[in-house]
Amino acid sequence: MEPVNAAIVYYSATGTVHALARAVAEGAEKAGAEVRLRRIAETAPQAAIEANPAWAQHLQEAADMPVAALDDLGWADVVLFGTPTRFGNPAGQLKAFIDSAGPLWFSGALAGKVYSAFTASNTAHGGQESTILALSNVFYHWGGIIVPPGYTDPVQFRSGNPYGTSHVAGDGPPGEVAVEAARYQGRRAVETAAALKAGRAA
Repeated sequence: MEPVNAAIVYYSATGTVHALARAVAEGAEKAGAEVRLRRIAETAPQAAIEANPAWAQHLQEAADMPVAALDDLGWADVVLFGTPTRFGNPAGQLKAFIDSAGPLWFSGALAGKVYSAFTASNTAHGGQESTILALSNVFYHWGGIIVPPGYTDPVQFRSGNPYGTSHVAGDGPPGEVAVEAARYQGRRAVETAAALKAGRAA
């Protein structure tokens, strides 16, 4: 059987979600997937970016990262979206990308894939669960198969979020537990997609 194709598509302003996305990609690769790690293009006004040194620095550091395209969604067997919380919802940059996927949805090209999501907020309980649940609404409309990490691995009892990997950015960069949880989420999503792909091929 061909390997599972995994697209990790994320938006990150200051680098926190970028770090989680890299860990998710590592977990997916270790599970045997062919991985595309893609960032959402920045659309915020330059003045807003320059007003936050960390934002401007990360944008410069991530300039070489490939930008997500709709082809990445069509290619993938499993898609993991990452986003910071914005008032309990996904960032507008990611939402705009999702909204552009109408033709793929209409053709049925997004149905039957595995989907999962991860996030970060500046404060504890700062909309993490509601952001992941908001992305789940998209997955329902697409006819996707939602695969959360749940409490299916010991790291999940340490990270504490069964909906998807999350991190409090105000505490600093993602630490060992968040990174391990992200790797596990990538691995679990790929393993589920592999089982589905094998079943469909049988």
